[in-house]
Amino acid sequence: MKLETYDYIIVGGGAAGCVLANRLSENPRNRVLVLEAGHRYSWLDVPIRIPAAFLFLMGHPWYDWRTKSEPEPALHGRRIDHYHGKVMGGSSSINGMFYQRANPLIYERWAKETGDEGWGYAHVLPYFKKIETYTGPDPTGEYRGRSGPIPVHQHHHDGKRNPLFDALFEAAQQSGYELVNDVNGYRQEGFSSFDSNIANGERYNAARTYFAPVKKRKNLDVISGARATRVIFEGTRAVGVEYATSRRNRTIVRGAEIILSGGAYNSPQLLQLSGVGNAAELEQHGIKSVVDLPGVGENLQDHLEAFIMYECKLPVSNQSIVRKRSYPMTGLKWLFGKKGPASSNHFEGGGFVRSFPDAPMPNLMLTMLTLGVRNDGTPAPTPHAYQINLGPQQPESKGHIKLRNSDPFEQPVATFNYLSTERDRQEWIDGVRATRELMTQPAFAAFNGGELSPGPDVQTDEEILDWVAQDAETTYHPIGTCKMGTDEMSVVDPRSFRVHGVEGLRVVDASVMPSIPNANTYAPVMMIAEKAADAILGNDPLPAEHVPFYRHEPAVS
Repeated sequence: MKLETYDYIIVGGGAAGCVLANRLSENPRNRVLVLEAGHRYSWLDVPIRIPAAFLFLMGHPWYDWRTKSEPEPALHGRRIDHYHGKVMGGSSSINGMFYQRANPLIYERWAKETGDEGWGYAHVLPYFKKIETYTGPDPTGEYRGRSGPIPVHQHHHDGKRNPLFDALFEAAQQSGYELVNDVNGYRQEGFSSFDSNIANGERYNAARTYFAPVKKRKNLDVISGARATRVIFEGTRAVGVEYATSRRNRTIVRGAEIILSGGAYNSPQLLQLSGVGNAAELEQHGIKSVVDLPGVGENLQDHLEAFIMYECKLPVSNQSIVRKRSYPMTGLKWLFGKKGPASSNHFEGGGFVRSFPDAPMPNLMLTMLTLGVRNDGTPAPTPHAYQINLGPQQPESKGHIKLRNSDPFEQPVATFNYLSTERDRQEWIDGVRATRELMTQPAFAAFNGGELSPGPDVQTDEEILDWVAQDAETTYHPIGTCKMGTDEMSVVDPRSFRVHGVEGLRVVDASVMPSIPNANTYAPVMMIAEKAADAILGNDPLPAEHVPFYRHEPAVS
């Protein structure tokens, strides 16, 4: 460590932390330190670079913190695995590489929820454009960025669209859905090829796109393997961070500004360990309260998904990629040409639909996968298969992150309360029925060898919910545990990202989202971090761009 005192200490080198490290260190007078609890990212870390390898990175102890939920009552008491990245770049280093912005109406909602119009779609759009270099259809240039750090495009491995996607898009039209050319542009609702942050057959995570290009800056230091154990306060001002490289080895580093970017699990946990949270609960763990902030750790939201899987009658699926005997050839094709099935995430298309007519925006996401496999890598029991990953995107159920005890090395108590509302349960019933209707359209007749999961015996509402309870997985999108806003349960200011009631402390990551996007969260997190960097540096926000976007108009009865 070169310096004893920093202008900015960023706790967490995940997606948001990488953006902040880049932007805050652009001015050579700013001394920036990143504390990353996982290991450093290197170009030589080949599994991270291989898109299809995410199936094997998730759950691997070198790459993943392997958090588990508490037993979930509505999921038959199961503890759900929650993977998140244990490496520079965070979960962007192990995720499925979806690049989804979410519906513009999400940001209109955020503006209302936070009381700050700066979170409306016109104000966040310039930041989405700032982060991407998009190579796809955007004739007017109004919706997509062309010169950002992250390469984004509608990806099909080896440049060819699998015939199963052709069947999907034809079936969508047969079911009465629209085809759209870009779900991140004017209209999200409908079916389309999906964007990914894959280019030239490789993953482009936050560490590669934001951190690696600036890692040699003399004013930017990184300490890996450094778990933050508490924020140091003098009165109500944050003045430093205590971190540990082992359970016994503790070091304190001082900083003028402390920025927590540990994500929806670790940011609230560190606040609580540091005396910022529900004072009565902290007292039970022997932690002295710095400020009583009851919203810390509350408002936890997430997306569930389940896999509606079919046997494929024709040998066109990519099922071979999950068979061990195919690993050598698959690996060689990638290594010597960045080609073949390893060069894709295989989530190359799908759709956003509404399960009830008066929904203001799509509440279901259906993603086609041209093979049959569970998140833990368990393959379908047939030579060829395909599946739809079904996920309701606007759940009402909320949970919390709480301390298990005062030991910073213990994972926090993560309770999601999945399926705890009647509407959430009904969305699953409707979603399964809508997906089955889509996948049994004439367009799939040549491929459909029968439903493998949940299977033809699952028909009634009760049987569908029982299947969901025993089979659903998370999509690893925890958000909201340090939500921005001004109400009594808010944790950070929506404009400055400062933690309410203290000085010198901010939070910038998915935990500040007031409500969950109706899509994957990687792109929204990167947008938040870019927006936060301007706020932290005192820059004027990028000018708003008021462009039209699709709004569903309910039919008048």
